[in-house]
Amino acid sequence: MISRSLNSNLHRAAKVKNDEFYTQLTDIERELKHYKSQFKNKVVYCNCDDPFESNFFKFFAANFNALGLKKLITTSYVKSPIVGKTLPLFDIEGLKPDSRDPYAVEIDEVSDLNNDDAIGIDDVQLLLERNKNATRRLSGDEIYSAGDFRSKECIELLKEADIVVTNPPFSLFRDYVAQLMEHNKKFLIIGNDNAISYKEFFEFVKNNKVWNGYGKVKEFIQPDGTLKKFGNIGWYTNLDTTKRREMLVLYKKYDPKFYVKYDNYDAIEVSKVTDIPLDYGGVMGVPVTFLDKYNPNQFEILGITDRDPNNKYRVKMYTKNDSPKYNDLNRRAAIRVNSELRPTYARLLIKSK
Repeated sequence: MISRSLNSNLHRAAKVKNDEFYTQLTDIERELKHYKSQFKNKVVYCNCDDPFESNFFKFFAANFNALGLKKLITTSYVKSPIVGKTLPLFDIEGLKPDSRDPYAVEIDEVSDLNNDDAIGIDDVQLLLERNKNATRRLSGDEIYSAGDFRSKECIELLKEADIVVTNPPFSLFRDYVAQLMEHNKKFLIIGNDNAISYKEFFEFVKNNKVWNGYGKVKEFIQPDGTLKKFGNIGWYTNLDTTKRREMLVLYKKYDPKFYVKYDNYDAIEVSKVTDIPLDYGGVMGVPVTFLDKYNPNQFEILGITDRDPNNKYRVKMYTKNDSPKYNDLNRRAAIRVNSELRPTYARLLIKSK
């Protein structure tokens, strides 16, 4: 019930298109430590982040030299509700403390400007104060507002980037990922675990163009400074991860008495990832949490049992003659329990290699 409540927060946010949730610095640090070597000499773009408030900006700016970055680009969306509350805008030429206009910040070096023998966010602030060319207003275009990742000026910045790192808007996740793929960009982004059920996104996962990162994100900062909890939020990436090469240790053997076959799919139900049998050569339905353990050298992802009537592993479509809940049954894989048909949660269809 707790998990269901946390997930409902995300569903409500998506429904009203409330995308103002900000990632905590500790979550960014915890995930980014796994990719340090992959950022050397790279141009990093945070294209859904207020440059003066985003913890993504703070992380990359403060660690610019430690990561060996070539350049850092950050853009904010029009009328950010929290601009000016954390990193003051005064003394930065051309910017007003009370302004909420969208800006782009581009940094290609960070040095010890305050002479404290360390590189930190204070040095970045001094850099922005002294270098008027590092910051500029965004104007948008005839279709998209200033700072929108789909605007022409933001797309031009995207073309320059090697790696994109951010927490994209919940309500625009499909469009956001599609743009990254279109421009063949490396990325590390935050998203809902249930994004796997999006048809377009699932195809990227199935074809090994995107996979899970290392950690989960449990809490986000709201514009008023309070924390809001969510369930099933994590990182998606196409950067190399060591966990993706780890073999999942299997210890259970296939027993038809234990593994029920779906009534409407040519596959068996495996309700826990730890229950995947080591000696079964057919198709298996596993929870979407399997992605955290997925090694493409060990398994193949074949499909998903979620709103896909054309799935080639489906063997039956129900009618009202089968059950008054036939629509629910057709959405997912179904099993028979004491002669009663019951739908399962969404399942990934996999096969051992």
